[in-house]
Amino acid sequence: MSVFQHLEGRIDIRQLSISLGKGSTAFEAVQGLDCQIEPGQFVCILGPSGCGKSTLLGALAGHLQPRAGTLEVDGAPISGPSPERGMVFQQHTLFPWRTVRDNVAFGLKMRGVGKAERLQAADEILALVGLEGFAERWPNQLSGGMQQRVEIARVLVNRPRLLLMDEPFGALDALTRLNMQELLLGIWTRIRTTVVFVTHDIDEALFLADRLLVMSARPGRIIEDLRLDFPRPRTTELVTRAEFSRLKRHCLELLRHPDDRQLPRLTPLGLPPENYLPRIAL
Repeated sequence: MSVFQHLEGRIDIRQLSISLGKGSTAFEAVQGLDCQIEPGQFVCILGPSGCGKSTLLGALAGHLQPRAGTLEVDGAPISGPSPERGMVFQQHTLFPWRTVRDNVAFGLKMRGVGKAERLQAADEILALVGLEGFAERWPNQLSGGMQQRVEIARVLVNRPRLLLMDEPFGALDALTRLNMQELLLGIWTRIRTTVVFVTHDIDEALFLADRLLVMSARPGRIIEDLRLDFPRPRTTELVTRAEFSRLKRHCLELLRHPDDRQLPRLTPLGLPPENYLPRIAL
């Protein structure tokens, strides 16, 4: 397939603050973030549960509006969702009534791309994620790791400037998770789109990233910006190296804090459903 190389995908975050909730229940999820991410970087955001990692991702996707500050991609403010900023969630969002190929092609269909062109594009992306033999399967016929591959393909078929990933491998077993990490790095090496990957797993962050942003407990602030110069391509041998262990210990120290409150896990769409009042049936 044709591999797309990106000179686009620069992110500029200036004094960004995001509040969630309403009235007396409102709180600040992230506060005063300043960061620039260069096109083609693989950036992991690491922090304790509930610190606002996913909130930041939701703002990058265009689902959440900042309370203060600016958030731009390639010099243009983010005003809403766009296929140029593709999101991969922890749980797949595939349509169970559509085949794998049709799931991947669905976004192109909604944009008016002709059937032959969109199905060809879907097949090319499925080959990239190693699923060329599964185009006619249904999502429930696939393993969890394969479903996430389809989810990634569904986003990549739009050739996004940003690939936004919210703990996409968190629900997978350890071996499948490792295989998916290696697969993702292989894909990224070819497409070089900008990746912003949220995780609370230190090993995962250090293994994947060019750069690691560590966030504090809520309200989330960036407390460390680590540049990771481990050579690529990376193999599982990396996790046994002394420098890897040193950085892991450093990250553990950064994540320790005296406040042990159990904060609700946020999502890229805002507060989890249990934090909303139920709708009254009319």
